[in-house]
Amino acid sequence: MPIIEAQGLAKTYRVAQKKAGLAGAFKSLFRREYREVKAVSGVSFTIEPGEMVAFLGPNGAGKTTTLKMLSGLIHPTSGQARVLDHVPWNRDDAFRRQFSLVMGQKNQLWWDLPAGDSFQLHREIYSIAPAEFQATLGELTELLGVEHLTKQAVRELSLGERMKMELIAALLHRPRLLLLDEPTIGLDVVAQAKILEFLRDYHARRGVTVLLTSHYMRDVEALCDRVLVINHGRLIYDGPLAGVIERFSESKLVKLRFETHAPEELSEFGDVARKDGPLAELKVSRSRVAAVLAAVLERYVVVDVSVEEPPLEDVISRVFQEAEPAHDAA
Repeated sequence: MPIIEAQGLAKTYRVAQKKAGLAGAFKSLFRREYREVKAVSGVSFTIEPGEMVAFLGPNGAGKTTTLKMLSGLIHPTSGQARVLDHVPWNRDDAFRRQFSLVMGQKNQLWWDLPAGDSFQLHREIYSIAPAEFQATLGELTELLGVEHLTKQAVRELSLGERMKMELIAALLHRPRLLLLDEPTIGLDVVAQAKILEFLRDYHARRGVTVLLTSHYMRDVEALCDRVLVINHGRLIYDGPLAGVIERFSESKLVKLRFETHAPEELSEFGDVARKDGPLAELKVSRSRVAAVLAAVLERYVVVDVSVEEPPLEDVISRVFQEAEPAHDAA
């Protein structure tokens, strides 16, 4: 049975339109005008137990709104969902004990108290047995290397340390489903790497199902084999991570190293992405790679050559820019 099953999920907001000037503000007191904003438009997908799935999209695409519906924080305008065999917006206790939602820009810990005190509060909320609580807390703090920080006020911790504490709080009750909304946002490269390493290790140990949103493709490539791409509230891709480039990129990168300087005439073979001394990179249509390589090798002395896929970040960025907007999409 799928951990998550969404069918035609949609969320539309009515947003009041404020007219300019004092007269407009006065008129709005008596007759407000509204417009509809479709944050999510009929999204459908399933996620099986143990999967780690990335949920990608630009700002305003509907990612966070979808996570909030799946976690029961908001009701959909239309559509259905079952998460952990529950209707999430019914907010059954049995459902809420089986998942966690971590939002990189929101805190669930008390700012002026040590994280350890918030952990004790979570133990009471979820009725975790003391022995199980201590064992889980010890495991998580050891994996994250923060045993010495649990007695320090949360406001005194660095951003990376706070995120580690947020993850500990989210996992103390050993949820089956972990919803992560930008967990590494604002973190430096070292902190990001440690968070990703922890998530990989924890998934290997516990088999928790993960749905991750992130603007960092490094997060996605490190954790997920499957991606959902959403834009303007609509799901435009659901498949393997490797298939994103093949589906949305029409070209490959042909990297060449010449014996001397790269020739000036390379533009006739493809778009010149880079030329620096003997090095050159060409963006070539997938269907023409073999022909272009044969023509270049026949005409010039090439010391080294390689054919690579374009960076995932570039492909995803182009997908976001080129996708057709839905009506009144958020």
